[in-house]
Amino acid sequence: MKDESNAWHLLQQRGADQLRGDFAGRVLHVSRGPSEEAWRELHEVAADQLRLGFANRVMLAVRARFERPLWVGQLALGSATLALCLAAVFYFHDRSTRLQDETNLAQWEPLTAESQYFGLRQ
Repeated sequence: MKDESNAWHLLQQRGADQLRGDFAGRVLHVSRGPSEEAWRELHEVAADQLRLGFANRVMLAVRARFERPLWVGQLALGSATLALCLAAVFYFHDRSTRLQDETNLAQWEPLTAESQYFGLRQ
């Protein structure tokens, strides 16, 4: 029976036999990413695609978006808050009313039992 280290060695050998000779070089090349020259060319091509003042227009649009109040959003948030508060008020009112009714009925039960008991005896 072969030992575990021999089995691992055979497994590694079979795995290595499946790979092409330039496998490690290809993995290292991909992991390093593009060269500095490729990045520079990419930036130049991208810059040629944009009109002058693009960054300024984007920043102005973003600032204008955040400076204006969004009435629709504020109205929606206020409505949702109102609905949630009303639902909570109705829930707690119903719950407290139900508990009070149960307490009152529980307190009246002995009194009604006694009155029925004495009412039947007369």
